[in-house]
Amino acid sequence: MSEKERYVAYVGTYTHEKSVGIYVYDVDVEHGVLTQRSVAPINNPSYLCVSHDGKRLYSIEDEGVAAFSIDENGDLTKMNSVWTGGMRGCYIEVDSKRRFLFVGGFHDGRVTVMSLNKDGSVGEVTDAIFHQGLAAASANRRDHPKVSCVKLTPDEKFLLASDYGLNQIKVYRINYKTGKLALEDIVRPELDAAPRTIRFSQDAKFCYVLMEGSNEIEVYTYEIDGNGEPQFERIQVVATLPEKHRLCASTNLGVARDDKLIFCSVDGENTVSWFTRDAKTGMLTYQAETPSSGYFPKSISVLPGNEFYVVLNHESNEMRAFKIFHKEKYALMKSRPIEINKPNCIRIHKLA
Repeated sequence: MSEKERYVAYVGTYTHEKSVGIYVYDVDVEHGVLTQRSVAPINNPSYLCVSHDGKRLYSIEDEGVAAFSIDENGDLTKMNSVWTGGMRGCYIEVDSKRRFLFVGGFHDGRVTVMSLNKDGSVGEVTDAIFHQGLAAASANRRDHPKVSCVKLTPDEKFLLASDYGLNQIKVYRINYKTGKLALEDIVRPELDAAPRTIRFSQDAKFCYVLMEGSNEIEVYTYEIDGNGEPQFERIQVVATLPEKHRLCASTNLGVARDDKLIFCSVDGENTVSWFTRDAKTGMLTYQAETPSSGYFPKSISVLPGNEFYVVLNHESNEMRAFKIFHKEKYALMKSRPIEINKPNCIRIHKLA
């Protein structure tokens, strides 16, 4: 790790108790140590994303979505906030050219597109699509639309919207001139799987979808055919825990920057499972599970270098760093937990 490389962690929280917003930590990636440096006040910043140029951070908030500028030390200054026109979102995504924000609405089953101004602040709503229908695939599950994640394909031609309630992943084509979406396809996971989180490999060939209901990760190949249509093919379904039928819910994915490791937090069992990934086939191989040493593990982040991961324990109001022992296939808590009220999302950012 270069001595010049500096990292910060942004941790979004729920602020209905003692938290006040987004907490900023200096990160020692070589030793797995996080030290708080500042906090940016905002109401319930439950999900965060950093722009590709590293100059702006975008956050969900009760009032809609907010934009922050990032200074040379990683500290945040709020630029503006704009209402989405619907209920509060749960997920936010930004394209690499900082043209649009894409917001997923769990509570109202809505996908929202918002323009971005030249300075990176949030502009107006350009499109809003309410998912419709009921999930009635089996006698065990009845639900209504709940958009749990919106994720751009690596080529940024399409937006995937995982609908936890409908048990579908809708694929939208993006018109960057108008900011409008057009439904292109629907990917259908296994029965009652309940898709939660989507991640793509950096080589753009594979898509990983965490299923909260079935406690599995479904692996898909991704490509665009000769007609410019997106093609997804499921090639693997792997359980997030060795014993598949436990009373638990898989909640989030943490992917290493080099794609070699994928981690999964599991509520109920309060554990973190981890997998190695074959770069050629895209397949996952289960390695181990480690107790999160707290309650309701939510977001996970693998620190650069793949020697440590950080997990947020939402209900026990803390985050913990773990040292990864690759050969032995286990992880151990690195140091004392860091107290933070109702943590929900962590993003590791490399400073320029």
